[in-house]
Amino acid sequence: MQKNTFHLISLGCAKNTVDSNIVANILQNAGYSFNIDPKHSEYLIVNTCGFIQSARNEAIETLQGLAANKKPGQFLLAIGCMAELYSQQILEACPEVDGVLGTRKITDILHLITSAKETDIKPNPVPEEILTSQFTLQGPAAYLKIADGCGRYCSFCSIPLIKGSWISRPQADILSDAVRLQDMGIKELILIAQDTTAYGIDRGQKDALPDLIEKILSVAPDIPRIRVLYAFPGFVSDRLIDLLSYNERVLPYLDIPLQHAHPEVLKRMHRPADMDWVRKTIAKMRYANPDFAIRSTFIVGFPNETEEEFETLYDFLNEMKFDRVGVFPYSFEKGTASAVYGDTVPEEVKQERLDRLMKLQQGISKEINRKFIGKKLDVLIERQQDGLLIGRSYRDAPDIDGLVFVEGKAKIGDIIKVRIHTALEYDLIGRRIG
Repeated sequence: MQKNTFHLISLGCAKNTVDSNIVANILQNAGYSFNIDPKHSEYLIVNTCGFIQSARNEAIETLQGLAANKKPGQFLLAIGCMAELYSQQILEACPEVDGVLGTRKITDILHLITSAKETDIKPNPVPEEILTSQFTLQGPAAYLKIADGCGRYCSFCSIPLIKGSWISRPQADILSDAVRLQDMGIKELILIAQDTTAYGIDRGQKDALPDLIEKILSVAPDIPRIRVLYAFPGFVSDRLIDLLSYNERVLPYLDIPLQHAHPEVLKRMHRPADMDWVRKTIAKMRYANPDFAIRSTFIVGFPNETEEEFETLYDFLNEMKFDRVGVFPYSFEKGTASAVYGDTVPEEVKQERLDRLMKLQQGISKEINRKFIGKKLDVLIERQQDGLLIGRSYRDAPDIDGLVFVEGKAKIGDIIKVRIHTALEYDLIGRRIG
C-alpha cells in the first residue's frame, strides 16, 4: 500500500462524475495521488448514487467488494448522494466503511480523511479555483455543471431530498470554466443540471439559459460544439429553440424528460400535464430544423397506471417518433410524494410494458437512422476499435445515445465529415470523406 494515495470510483450520472472530479482535484492539490489499483491505495473512495434502489444496491455491492479486500492501513469512504440520505443503511450493510460524507458537503473530503485516520492535523484551505470549478472531461468532450439541486419536486423523485433546493452557479464561474476547457482543447461542451432550463430562476431571472449559452459562445469561441441536456417540459422557450436550431456551434439536440403522456399519470407524478404544449413545442423544433434530434425518458408502472394509461403513452411514442428514448420501470422511494400510492403495478407488468415500448422505439430509431443513409454528418472521433473509428454526431450524447462507426483515418478529437452508408437500430456506419 502506498501512503497518501486514493482510488476513486464514481457511480451514477454525469453530475456525479463532475462531483468526483472536484473531489479528485481537492485531494491532488493537497498532495494525494490517484492510484488506479485499489489494492495499493490508502484511501478507497466511492462516490455513490442514491437515486433509486438499483443504484443504491450497486453502491453497496461496490463498497462490499472493496471491503472484502481491504487491508490494515486502508480506509474505505462512502461519499455522495446515497451517503447524504442513507448513511445508516451504508454503515449497516458495510460496517467496514470508515467514513461517510453526503453530497452537499462533498468539498469537505479532506476533513473526512483526517477524521477517518483519527489525526489532529488540520487540512489546509482548498483554493477557491478548485471549489468553484465544476466540470469533468469525457475524452475530447466535457460536462459542465451550471446548477445543483432541484426545485421541481416530482412525486417519484428523491433528488430534492438528496441534493436540496435549486442553486444556479454564478455566471462568472461557469464562463471561467468554459474558458479553461477551451484552453484544454475541448471539442464538445455539454451543459448539465437537474433542469438546465431553470438556470437563474432562483435569482429571479426568466429564460436565462439562452443568455448563458450566448455568453459561453462569446468567451470560448474555439469550442466548436455545445450540447444542452435535461430541459423541463413547459420551460423550453422560443429563444432556446432558435439558438439550438440556427447557431452552427450549438447542436440541434435537446433532452426533454417527459416521463409519461397520460395527463392523469402526469398529475400524479406532479409533472406538467399539458400535452398540447409538448406537441406544439416539438413541432416548433422540427419546423426550425427538420433534423432536430429530440430525446426523452419515460417511466412505466407508476402507481395505479392502468393499461389504458399505458396505451396512451405507447400511442404517443408512436406518434412523436423521438430520435432517442429511455424507458425505466417505476422505483418505489420512501419519503417521496408518490410513496403514499404504494407500489401497485407488479414487476412483471412493468417489465412487459418496458419491453413493448423499447421494441416500438427500436423500430422508430432504425427508421429515422435510415433517413441518414447517403447523407454527410460531422462526427467527433473519440476512440478506435477493431480498425474502425468510433465517434458521435450531433444526435448522440455520450453514454446514452448511439455511436457512429467510421471507416477511414483520423486522430482522437478530430471532427470529420462522414458519409453514412449503413443504419442499425441505434448506430450508424459511414466512411470518412474529404
